[in-house]
Amino acid sequence: MAALTSRRMTVNSHETQFFKAMGVRIAQARKKKGLTQQQMADHLGIAQQSYAHYEVGDVRVPAFTLPLLGQLLDLTPNELLADSESPKKAKPGPVSKLDLQFERIRQLPRTKQNFVVDLLDAVIAQASH
Repeated sequence: MAALTSRRMTVNSHETQFFKAMGVRIAQARKKKGLTQQQMADHLGIAQQSYAHYEVGDVRVPAFTLPLLGQLLDLTPNELLADSESPKKAKPGPVSKLDLQFERIRQLPRTKQNFVVDLLDAVIAQASH
C-alpha cells in the first residue's frame, strides 16, 4: 500500500466534538476488526502516535485517508464521518455523492489528492468560524 503523508492538523475548539466522536467510531471499528493501532498505522503509512491522535480526536483526519480507513475498517466514508447511532438510518440504495467523490479523489495522483485535501481543510476551517 502507498504510504500516506501525515500532516499534523490540530483541531480547533469548534471541531473538537466532531473529531472526538469520529475518533471513537474509528477506535470501535478497529477493535471490532481485531486490529492494533500499530497495524492501522502501518497500513496508512504513518506513525502509531499519529494514528493514536486520530482516535482521540486531537488532530484532523486528512480527507484523503478516509477511503483507506473505511476500507480497512469495512466502513464507508459517510459512516466514518456521521454518527451511525443517529435515529435517522439511511435507506439502502445508491452510493452517496460523497462516497463517489471520495473514490474519485482516491484515484487522483498524490499531488492532486494533497491539493484537494488542502482545499477541503480550508473550507472546513472557514465554515467553523
